Amino acid sequence: MKKSIPFVIGIVWLILSCADRKSNNNDRTAIDSTARAKSVSKAEAASKEKMVPDIYFKADGTEPFWSLKISDRQVMLVVLNDTILTPHPFSVKRDSVGTHYAIETEATKMTIDMVRKNCADPMSGQESNYQVNLIYGSTKDSELTELNGCGNYIADYRLHDIWVLEKLNGKEVSNEDFTNGLPSMEINSSTNKFMGFSGCNRMNGSLVFEKETLRFENIAMTKMACKSSNTEAAFLMALQEDNRYEIGENRLKLSNAKGTSLVFKKVD
Repeated sequence: MKKSIPFVIGIVWLILSCADRKSNNNDRTAIDSTARAKSVSKAEAASKEKMVPDIYFKADGTEPFWSLKISDRQVMLVVLNDTILTPHPFSVKRDSVGTHYAIETEATKMTIDMVRKNCADPMSGQESNYQVNLIYGSTKDSELTELNGCGNYIADYRLHDIWVLEKLNGKEVSNEDFTNGLPSMEINSSTNKFMGFSGCNRMNGSLVFEKETLRFENIAMTKMACKSSNTEAAFLMALQEDNRYEIGENRLKLSNAKGTSLVFKKVD
């Protein structure tokens, strides 16, 4: 009988060891599953961002929380428990107030109004240049949801440089046109600000970027007396127009309804 006691104890120890190993394996499996779930969640988030490359406008709002991203190809609206992707709006209207988009697919209908007006986030206090009103819903459903928030265009990073005037209203400029030196400016696309020299005075102001359109606003200047032959006034008038822009071959070209008004050369 005494000889059998060690044998029984060995069997019990073996059973308990197997149970512990199984429990540990289950714990590791649960931990691995949780890690995989977190990994998938991050991957899905990154994947959604990649769905809308080359974003040129962002907006968001609170109560409820939502975010909007617009690129040349797609629109992504993220609301509570849902992400809506549509092609770029086929109906785009621009006027003195702002830009108005209309979208309708087999599944979704949406209107987006981006109005040029200072807008502050009610929670963070962060200021934006646009008030955004968005209405969306199912194409087959008459019930629509309205969202309000703030947004900004994302300035073209290629504008971020120092530029010297080369042509004004189609003509090469020279020291005869600007006796104190050619106009130049440094654009900071991350802050939407610019500063520089207008041909007689120092200047600084705000850059308003709307996709392919540029405006230079709120220009503050020194008050130096200029010679009558100085064409600073013509330069400033052209600069403050609603201009379409092109960048290529180290040149920044600004054009309005009358044609190419300003050509700047990039300098290092």
